[in-house]
Amino acid sequence: MHIGITIARFDWPGGPAAIRPNMLRIGRGADARGLYSLWVMDHFFQIGGNGAPEEPMLEGYTALGFLAAATEKVNLGTMVTGVTYRNPAILAKTVTTLDVLSGGRAYLGIGAAWFEYEHESYGVPFPPVKERFERLEETLKIADGMFSDSDAGFEGAHYSPKRLLNSPPPLSRPRPRILIGGGGEKKTLRFVARYADACNLFDGGDEMVAHKLDVIREHCEAEGRDYDEIEKTVIVRIAPDATAKGIAERLERLRALGITHAIGGPPIAADEHYLDLLGEIASLVADL
Repeated sequence: MHIGITIARFDWPGGPAAIRPNMLRIGRGADARGLYSLWVMDHFFQIGGNGAPEEPMLEGYTALGFLAAATEKVNLGTMVTGVTYRNPAILAKTVTTLDVLSGGRAYLGIGAAWFEYEHESYGVPFPPVKERFERLEETLKIADGMFSDSDAGFEGAHYSPKRLLNSPPPLSRPRPRILIGGGGEKKTLRFVARYADACNLFDGGDEMVAHKLDVIREHCEAEGRDYDEIEKTVIVRIAPDATAKGIAERLERLRALGITHAIGGPPIAADEHYLDLLGEIASLVADL
């Protein structure tokens, strides 16, 4: 089982000037402790549950580019990009740039978007959910084209790029891994089976996780896809008093269900304590 960490808060003591040194510390610490992945949210405002909209939030791909320069081994991605935020070909170009500059360590994490207040505040169109999923499917097809050896265009209902030229190409082979976030059973998990290399599920307990994995398996059977090809990830929320042993026991249950990649979500802006904790967990579960 792989172990990663997501940075969801940037409110370290010291204000904006403290963000850079702490990001360096987290990135280099993730490398040093053998963590597999490092993620940032792709939001422009802080989200409910983490804090108020006015709390610090970095733009995701600029932050990942910074982390790419600060690290050598850990894989990098957004958890996850809202499909409404960027033109699909430009998004794939951005992820390709991250992949090249990180030496082949980029994920494309993507979902149908949900944070309407953020869209309204910045004047970003927020279509109805049906259209957002249509745009998501077209984006997945365009990204696959951008990551391929062809520069052929694409004709869709919402996007019609004429030429998907992408030079330099990504270093990851056969492509940067596409991760779809969300648990919707009719569309999101069907898209996982049809287009994705990885999924990200909510850890709502053993029964929920097992059920969502069963749904993915059913979609894979319908699509003629090998279920075992798909990387199954979940974010594990870390309580302030959590111990490495306790979290490792939870990860063992998730591994038994079929989860292959657990991403730790600290309750505060991540610091050395949580890096040490996740590094210890990585050692404990190295043989899972």
